[in-house]
Amino acid sequence: MRSLLLVLALFISVPAFAQETAPAKTSAPPTASTAAGKIHWYGWSDDVFAQAKREHKFVLLDLEAVWCHWCHVMDANTYSDAKVQKLLQAKYLAVKVDQDSRPDLSNRYEDYGWPATVVFDGNGQEIVKRQGYLDPDEMASMLQAIIDDPTPGPSIQKEVAIVYPTNPLLPDKLRNDLRAMNIGGYDSKEGAWGNDFKFMEWDSVEYAMTNAAHGDARAEKMARQTLTAQLNLLDPVWGGVYQYSTDGVWTNPHFEKIMSMQAEDMRVYSLGYALFKDPAYLHAAQAIDQFLVKFLLSPTGAFYTSQDADVIEGHHSAEYFKLDDAGRRKQGVPRVDKHMYARENGWAIAGIAALYGATGDKQYLEQATRAAHWVQQNRGLPDGGFRHDAKDIAGPYLGDNVAMARAFVALYGATGDRQWLGSAEKTMAFIEKNFKGPAGYLTAAHATDSNSKLHPQRDENIVLARTANLLFHFTARPVYQGMTDQAMRYLAAPEIARRLPAASVLLVDYEVVHPPLHLTIVGPKDDPAAQALFQSALRYPSGYKRLEWWDVREGALPNPDVQYPQLKTSAAFICTQRACSPPIFKPEDIQTKVDKLSNIQASNAKGGSH
Repeated sequence: MRSLLLVLALFISVPAFAQETAPAKTSAPPTASTAAGKIHWYGWSDDVFAQAKREHKFVLLDLEAVWCHWCHVMDANTYSDAKVQKLLQAKYLAVKVDQDSRPDLSNRYEDYGWPATVVFDGNGQEIVKRQGYLDPDEMASMLQAIIDDPTPGPSIQKEVAIVYPTNPLLPDKLRNDLRAMNIGGYDSKEGAWGNDFKFMEWDSVEYAMTNAAHGDARAEKMARQTLTAQLNLLDPVWGGVYQYSTDGVWTNPHFEKIMSMQAEDMRVYSLGYALFKDPAYLHAAQAIDQFLVKFLLSPTGAFYTSQDADVIEGHHSAEYFKLDDAGRRKQGVPRVDKHMYARENGWAIAGIAALYGATGDKQYLEQATRAAHWVQQNRGLPDGGFRHDAKDIAGPYLGDNVAMARAFVALYGATGDRQWLGSAEKTMAFIEKNFKGPAGYLTAAHATDSNSKLHPQRDENIVLARTANLLFHFTARPVYQGMTDQAMRYLAAPEIARRLPAASVLLVDYEVVHPPLHLTIVGPKDDPAAQALFQSALRYPSGYKRLEWWDVREGALPNPDVQYPQLKTSAAFICTQRACSPPIFKPEDIQTKVDKLSNIQASNAKGGSH
């Protein structure tokens, strides 16, 4: 999955956003250049580089996203400038790509946008990489400088070779260093990690909640302060969350609403409500879902990708978002990107499944399962994998497949329905076959152009490791332990582990070292008593949970590592590494029994601090 750090890393030095709608792109070999006074935008392909080589031109890549402000400004100001257009017409082939549509390019240049501006020679060698908005004078100066001296500039750094460890576990020193980084990077005044852009970094909050559940008071304070501060970025009129706030405070939001933010904030707020019982967190999760249903839900049941920050392209919308519903609609509604990507739907399904887990409200389960069925039917590949879009120029991509595998595991954990476990296993088999690298899993199944080099991507491997590890506990199949280890060999490399947020790798490390909370309901799935026990167990506050439902009519559990008695009355059982509880017959007793058994286990455990 792509975390917010991936998105926010793009905005370190200048505002860096993407355009709402990219101009038409050509998939056929490029032909003529431009009409007078206009830029002819090509699509990304080897043909562009072949033409550039023949014509002794450079290739300029404008890599954008469809949902935000600064690319609108870039198009309106920079690419409409006569001097810029003249230089591009003379010596460049211009390529414009929506980064949401091309995860391979998005991952490749995630530190340089949005918009990212990358210039190549005809051989595909990078000459310049620039981050964020460039005004007309900056752009013209850069274009002319490249014409005068086409040697790679200081923005082009040699790729550093990474030595991957053979041991997939973090060494103690690196683990302790990451813990120090995580604590040291926290903004105790405003909340959240980092001091410039304020947003809820999901893995950091989830890691803090994991430690808070084990009695860490400092972690609880960090989690609750951040969850509460993030409420400032909740749209009070339409719901949904704005992407982030600037200047180190929570009151200067940028207004784009992208699916990664909606889905992950909903998931983490649902976990936060389950743990802390703060109704404000439940309200936030439900308000995000309301936004998705109102603005991003297609008639088919799948979800669209994003809503733009601007109601008028290139114009700041702070005053617009102060209006009530009627006032906003009078001026218009920011444009929605109506692509229905498998990856974004996987994110949404996991977030909505978490909200169902926190509430037991079946409307959320219906939303999640309907979207999952749509993706299976409309983005599925014959061998268990998934396309990104209806038709992909490149791919398939790891991001879509790991997002859907994770969504299927979430649905299995929320329902005990083995169809979802089977779907997850098929997709993981596709991942193992198509994306495995020397260490970690590669972002695409194959190179999409002749000058590409495939690399693992940190966020995708974090999600893959967590998903494979939980699948191992659900099934006991060694292949998933192997997949976890493969991803961890990449994530445990110090150069990768020390990237921010440190909590992402710490969270994976915790789950690899510790078994999940294990709860099992024994009883028929059509028995109201068993259903009530399952719902109570589902609501127990843990983001790392192995919840199963054994209906003897379905045969043995996928991982029958505990022999449960068949009783006349449906019952719940809690098992730790050391003991299983007696049968629990009352739903209201589950939390007390889990807390008691977990505390006994914690008091008996040696070492293994969080």
